This record gives sequence, C-alpha cells and structure tokens, in this order.
Amino acid sequence: MADLKEFAEQLVNLTVKEVNELADILKEEYGIEPAAAAVAVAGGAAGGGEDAAEEQTEFDVILKAPGGSKLAVVKLVKELTGQGLKDAKALVDGAPAPIKEGVSKDEAEALKAQLEEAGAEVELK
Repeated sequence: MADLKEFAEQLVNLTVKEVNELADILKEEYGIEPAAAAVAVAGGAAGGGEDAAEEQTEFDVILKAPGGSKLAVVKLVKELTGQGLKDAKALVDGAPAPIKEGVSKDEAEALKAQLEEAGAEVELK
C-alpha cells in the first residue's frame, strides 16, 4: 500500500510538461489512447493547481485616504466599526489604516462600496 500512496503523490506533483511527456509515453509504448491519458492529465493538473493558487477567503479593508468629504467618512467609519467619534477620527486621520480585518469577500466589497460612496479611497488586501 505504501508504494501506491507514494506513486499517487508523485502523480499529483507532476508539472504540466511532465504530464504531457507521460501521456506521450502511455500512447506510444502502451497503446493507451489520449482520452485515457486526459484523465491522468486532469488529475495531475488539479492536484498541482490547488497548492499553487488558493483562493483568498479573508480580506482587509484599508482606508487609503479620506478624500474630499472627511466628515462623512469619519461618521461612516464610526458606524461601520462601532468605535467612538474620537477613535474613528483618529483612524481616518491616520490613513492609510485598516478599517476591518479578516472579513469575507462580500462584506469587504460592501464596506469598500460604502466608503467610496462617502468619498474615501479604499483598498482590499
């Protein structure tokens, strides 16, 4: 069993070039048609892709600049963060500063839209 697990791990970690070479070898030396080789290619490519590019799930909403209507931005930051007026003003004055950290993509985009509507420059990280 250990040999099969090792073999499977090697298959999953193949590069695209190596998968193509494997498909050619299977076709030329063993008579396996490309359709069967495509299954091996898809399995190898999917395994490698997961490690290379994981989708980001948590975002930070960063206030880059308060823009022209600083008072509206301070009020909105106060409302969005639940901070007092003094703390919200300090956060806006200290831009660039994080407004919220580790939020979902939908929440981050909603916060960004609200802040931009109030005139602020916002960035998602």
